[in-house]
Amino acid sequence: MSCIFCRIAQGEIPSTKVHEDELCFAIRDIRPQAPVHILVIPKAHVASLWELEDEALAGRLVSVAAKLARTEKLEKGWRLIANTREHAGQEVAHLHLHVLGGKRLGRMLPAAESG
Repeated sequence: MSCIFCRIAQGEIPSTKVHEDELCFAIRDIRPQAPVHILVIPKAHVASLWELEDEALAGRLVSVAAKLARTEKLEKGWRLIANTREHAGQEVAHLHLHVLGGKRLGRMLPAAESG
């Protein structure tokens, strides 16, 4: 198994999990883009949101993200990102949600040009 997130889920690569249940786990990003940057990852290998069909798993991932945002005291605001496939910048081909916060994050994308 070469998927890094599958290897973490199986315990082959040590990690400090900030959440774990029967469907998913969460770890702090090793290259944080904000003071709080947590990855919420399904234990089952799902390549991206494009392939995700399990509604219970989808709901669990989002509810865990919200729980972690509350635990991290991100009441001023936080962002949930799922980069999906190459054009969106997905770097690991295993679905994961980014929970970002702890500072003003600004615009996600530049304003679209009109015309």
